[in-house]
Amino acid sequence: MYQKIFKILKVFFRTDQIFKYGFNFSPMYRRTVGRIIYISKDLMTVKIKIPLNYKNRNYTGSIFGGSLFSATDPIFMIQLIQILGDNYIVWDKMALIKYKRPARENVFASFEFTKEEINDIKQRINELKEINICKKLKLTGSKGIVYAELEKTLYIASKDYYKKKTLKRENKNNTN
Repeated sequence: MYQKIFKILKVFFRTDQIFKYGFNFSPMYRRTVGRIIYISKDLMTVKIKIPLNYKNRNYTGSIFGGSLFSATDPIFMIQLIQILGDNYIVWDKMALIKYKRPARENVFASFEFTKEEINDIKQRINELKEINICKKLKLTGSKGIVYAELEKTLYIASKDYYKKKTLKRENKNNTN
């Protein structure tokens, strides 16, 4: 559903605008309390804010750890889908969050890809057809205090390879 809406909106708006406002108004992301506060026009940088408020404050008065995780969870995957385009498949494969200290203030995170990373991903996909990459992220306060660190493993494949692989798996399961 979201992909269809995105394609329709692309006629009228820039991709970065759709990404920002689409996320911020989407019920699935609004529930995380996180908000996208900045997206570069090339989508290589996405910045979010996770405000401390009554919706995510836990028993001790700090931000509930699940809010820190859920506000960061979808960004890298959808960011990379948009950067790479329709010839690639991207899935979240694994996530690890390490809580460093209780967050009793607004928390910020910056999701970044470089042109070199994107070129490397495309080159490796051309050679290997599928890869896993690991992205790291720090969730910090306004003065740079690190409240949590996130590691996200993403699976990336060429769309053609992924379709063939999925079809083989389905055929194998049907013959068993």
